Amino acid sequence: MLVSDLAWWLGLLLGAVPLLALAVWHCNDAFYRAAFALLRWRNNLPPLPLGHMGIPFLGETAALQVRGRGGHHRSHLFGSSTIIMSLPAGNKFVLQSHDSFGLRWPVPELVGLSSMFNVEGAQHVRIRGFIVAAFSQPRSLRNMARAIQPGIAAALQSWAAKGTIVAAKEIGKVMFHSICELFIGMKPSPLTEKMDEWFVGLLDEMMAVMGLPLDLPGTTLNHARKCRRKLNSVFQEELEKRKKRVTSGRTNEEEDGDEDDLMSRLMQLEDEQGNKLSDEEVLDNMVSLVVGGYESTSSAIMWAVYHLAKSPDVLAKIRMKYTAKVVEETIRLANIAPVLHRVALRDIEYGGYTIPQGWHVVLWLRAMHIDAKYYPDPLAFNPDRWDRMNGRSSRNHQELSNNLVFGGGYRTCAGNMLARMKITMMIHHLSLGYEWELLNPDEGVSYIPQPMPAAGAPMSFRKLSTGT
Repeated sequence: MLVSDLAWWLGLLLGAVPLLALAVWHCNDAFYRAAFALLRWRNNLPPLPLGHMGIPFLGETAALQVRGRGGHHRSHLFGSSTIIMSLPAGNKFVLQSHDSFGLRWPVPELVGLSSMFNVEGAQHVRIRGFIVAAFSQPRSLRNMARAIQPGIAAALQSWAAKGTIVAAKEIGKVMFHSICELFIGMKPSPLTEKMDEWFVGLLDEMMAVMGLPLDLPGTTLNHARKCRRKLNSVFQEELEKRKKRVTSGRTNEEEDGDEDDLMSRLMQLEDEQGNKLSDEEVLDNMVSLVVGGYESTSSAIMWAVYHLAKSPDVLAKIRMKYTAKVVEETIRLANIAPVLHRVALRDIEYGGYTIPQGWHVVLWLRAMHIDAKYYPDPLAFNPDRWDRMNGRSSRNHQELSNNLVFGGGYRTCAGNMLARMKITMMIHHLSLGYEWELLNPDEGVSYIPQPMPAAGAPMSFRKLSTGT
């Protein structure tokens, strides 16, 4: 009797729990559709995009899919009602409609509420204009190249001395050191090593596109906020040191180099009324600019090294001024900005559907850049595709316009020229003086939060033999 009772309850449990979960799944979606139906009836709006809202609160965060008519569909991600856009036309529509879509980072305070990444209007125009001038003018790029070239050369020599490296780790170190020198005037030290760890903790949460914004002990968000506070402390101390030096009029040869780095120039930036940025604005912009220029460039360079190791024919062409196409193909495959976040500022009609006011809009750029409709054999590393895409036909122009690796509209990445320059420099130094081989050419790839060789791409690395 006891055994039969246990079997009955076990059968009930195994049968009822899935049915209950299925009911909750459908009821949650029905609730959102019913709420929107009332709004639609009152305002004569088109329907919601296809899709599903998933389970309450969690939504579809744990099982993100890209589907739906017209390349946009409804979902529930990051704790918010969401429309996901995955086709070029939809992405460009959102990026170019700045009066209809505002910024919506899942956790905006991590990049800084007063940073260029979050502010709007005149403040954004002023800071972005300064950054574009600092990162894009030929003279500025030449000066930055001269500043970071010795560090790159020294790093490659040290890799050759080691014989084997983990590419993702070593490239990340080189890029972070170059960012510290250009932006903060800091040379490699135990402090910059700790800062590197804290920025990685910050980036882990920002890149966790499927993560929930839960600030509980042990969560990624909780750790990221601790890392942000530590970084704030370092930058605040450096800021105070510079302000005291300016007030006292004291300089010395070791500190003179600080006066032309990004931090000092942000401290000196004024608006039309002569007002300078507050300490908070300087700190928020420093943290966000390091975030924007660190992981994305490191990832792109790692993938360049990875693909070149598998493509000796491409590597041979680099020595024949082939580098620009390699850079473009690398950043396409690396998807250095896989998603962008916006919010609908009003009810918006697009593609026969409604994007409701207040809904989160995710631009899924990664899906677009590996879509065979726009890039034949999209997962192949093929720099020659850029010969065709740079042609003069209307189709070539359309294909090229689908390349949104640095975003688009008035918030196109302000540092895209600096990123291209750093990737080009690394490829140039590598191809002229070194050779490398993947230790595991069949290494798997982890795709969450962004594509990365599962073990970081370990490889043998040595100086190019004189006979090569």
